[in-house]
Amino acid sequence: MKKPIVAVVGRPNVGKSTFFNKVTGKKISIVKDKPGVTRDRIYCDAEWCGKAFTLIDTGGIELKSQDEMWKHIKKQAEIAIETSDVILFMCDGKGGLTASDVEVASMLRRSKKPIVLAVNKLDNYDQSALFEYYELGLGTPVGISCEQGKGLGDLLDEVCSNFDSVEAEEEDDTVKIAIVGKPNAGKSSLANKLLGFDRTIVSSVAGTTRDAIDTPFTYNGQKFTLIDTAGIRKKKSVYDDVEYYSVVRAFGAIRRADVCLVVIDSVEGLTEQDVKILGYVHEQGKPSVVIMNKWDLVGKDTFTIEKFRKKLDDDLAFMDYYKSIFISAKTGQRTEKILSVALESLQNARQRISTGTLNDLIGDAVRTTDPPTKNGKRLKIYYTVQDGIEPPTFIMFVNNQELMHFSYKRFIENTLRNAFDFSGTPIKLFIREKSEEE
Repeated sequence: MKKPIVAVVGRPNVGKSTFFNKVTGKKISIVKDKPGVTRDRIYCDAEWCGKAFTLIDTGGIELKSQDEMWKHIKKQAEIAIETSDVILFMCDGKGGLTASDVEVASMLRRSKKPIVLAVNKLDNYDQSALFEYYELGLGTPVGISCEQGKGLGDLLDEVCSNFDSVEAEEEDDTVKIAIVGKPNAGKSSLANKLLGFDRTIVSSVAGTTRDAIDTPFTYNGQKFTLIDTAGIRKKKSVYDDVEYYSVVRAFGAIRRADVCLVVIDSVEGLTEQDVKILGYVHEQGKPSVVIMNKWDLVGKDTFTIEKFRKKLDDDLAFMDYYKSIFISAKTGQRTEKILSVALESLQNARQRISTGTLNDLIGDAVRTTDPPTKNGKRLKIYYTVQDGIEPPTFIMFVNNQELMHFSYKRFIENTLRNAFDFSGTPIKLFIREKSEEE
């Protein structure tokens, strides 16, 4: 069954992100004594006393603000409320009940969903501070201190009591896709196009998305989770700790993804930073697709696409297996191909080759191209096995590792790629030494 969804909402700076991180056990949401840090919805699975659920952290709600960013944040919180099963409304017990709390509570009551009221920052655990919160008409408030971990168990008991005997969701075949790239390359616009609605805040201001945001969806019967991330700047361009942690989480999204979409601004062209991001994806062994976005804005002639592909081939020689698509997230040009190409890359990364087939292939390659020699000794390849997938990983047993020249290793890798479709995914080949007797 579907896991219950719990939306954590409230005014800015009441401790929602601290609670989110405490409950999930992961530093996913930014914790900063500064309003407006969490802008989009952040999803993460959690569990309490055997009950599994999905927690959503939202930006602080400022109902009366006319600032465009606060309006965007409010919209994201409203979507979280709409998609949730239970609402956890958090207030600041240190500052006391405010008019804004009353307004937010009124908005939440209109949702007709179960609401649990939490009063945070009761570091001395003074329960008398809770009395005024009965005025909100949301039932008995639960006093907590997220910083000190006080009262969290009671609060989670209250939250879980609203679940209708929901069973933990079984592991499924959901494919996690991370959208990564430099700031303002069009990542959020692409995410919204793939999802079909405004899932994340889209702005022409670079750096609008600060969090790695997970959104589950289904396409052609396949379950996906799309991870939209903050733009990855050069280190010297990261000015504050909030942006630093955004970049850290973007790299974390790459590590937990099954496949990565690396978005590049075609107008600007492939840059050194783009190559570094692709290099990190390659080092992590992730299948990927290079998305050349804003293709509608590029001036074109007969040879334009060939010039772009030549540039990609030259700069991405270290990952000559790459797949690329030239798209426009704004107009939707060729975006319908992205998920199928991403799945192809993932399927190639999950290939398994039988040991017999593998050794027949390597044996034929060795017969056509002699192994290297050194000081009168010749490299002998005894056999090769596949050790894993994602990425496809092979171990080759030889008589002497030092005799394996990098060029011959490259020859073996190319032999594997020519025989099997490993496009879109790196492969790893490890050399192990064994005596002839072994």
